Amino acid sequence: MIPPARPDLGPEEVAAVTEVLNSGMIAGGRKVAELEDRWAKFCGCKHAIALSNGTVALMSIFAGLGYGPGDEVITVSHTFNATVSSILFTGASPVFVDIEPDTYLMDAGRIEAVITPRTRAICPVSLFGVIADMDAIQAIADRHGLTVVEDACQAHGAQYRGRRSGSFGYAAFSLYGTKNMTTGEGGFVTTNDDRLADWIRLYRNQGMRERYHHEILGYNFRLTDIAAAIGLVQLDKLERNTARRQAVARRYDEAFADLPVRLPTWPDGRTHVYHQYTLGVGSTRDRIVAEMKDAGVICGIYYPIPCHRQAYVLELGIEADLPNTDAAAASSMSLPMYPGLTEAEQAQVIEALRASVLRNAVGTGDRS
Repeated sequence: MIPPARPDLGPEEVAAVTEVLNSGMIAGGRKVAELEDRWAKFCGCKHAIALSNGTVALMSIFAGLGYGPGDEVITVSHTFNATVSSILFTGASPVFVDIEPDTYLMDAGRIEAVITPRTRAICPVSLFGVIADMDAIQAIADRHGLTVVEDACQAHGAQYRGRRSGSFGYAAFSLYGTKNMTTGEGGFVTTNDDRLADWIRLYRNQGMRERYHHEILGYNFRLTDIAAAIGLVQLDKLERNTARRQAVARRYDEAFADLPVRLPTWPDGRTHVYHQYTLGVGSTRDRIVAEMKDAGVICGIYYPIPCHRQAYVLELGIEADLPNTDAAAASSMSLPMYPGLTEAEQAQVIEALRASVLRNAVGTGDRS
């Protein structure tokens, strides 16, 4: 079976972890500080704070900004649950806007219609490897005195008009096992805000600057040196692996250009780093995914149940009319995408998808 994702881990990561284990300093040591410094420089921002996972990174931003009950954060529903649960963690409420049907990103033109006196922030998601329209979103935020928090968990190294993801004010990254850069579990907050960076460093360390002196209510949200050692090697590989992902995507694009499907697209001035290669295949999506599995190819569906239709969100009385989001949930699928995907595996994926789409194309009549 060809899996949907496979981390690029090899002898370099093994050697890096072995070095840390032999050092006896496996937590809170130099590797975490080095990774933070290098990630901040890579993104083009002042601070990078390493944390135990991407969900915690986003939670920490909202908590550090002081959000709570009665506050609202505008975001999208076509995203992983952590975007929404991180808002709810503080007691604030998510307010959903729809996505653009072609990019799957927040539709900036819909934001101002849902701004209220309770709105505190806008949280766009840079999904699948493409950054949301940050200039348009920031302009709206500036007009209304709002903060922009980028969920950059799927956009390592992606660029928007010459700026990297994570350089637009406040951002959270994930370093989960399937991400373009991984530490197994882990995350970053990136920011130029000295106050927030200092607060999150306290927050992740049980509220301590000095041992047993707890300045604030904090938790253990730290990253280990073992994980950071892996992350440093992964960062060395990131640009090479991004180029490999883009090469796989080009081959997919060429192979599917004549099919009745919607290929990945992104506006001029942005780069796609292909955390996922996501296609719109129409109303027979589930049948195509099943046939692909029969052909030895595991595909992903991101995300079959949008956040605004999750049971716990509905129980909170949060409702939204999001036709583009619902359409994406019903018709999109993601092909295997990782740097080590071989030419033979790519050929198998291409053959299986072409055959299944052509078998199921009659009656779909769309490219959604």
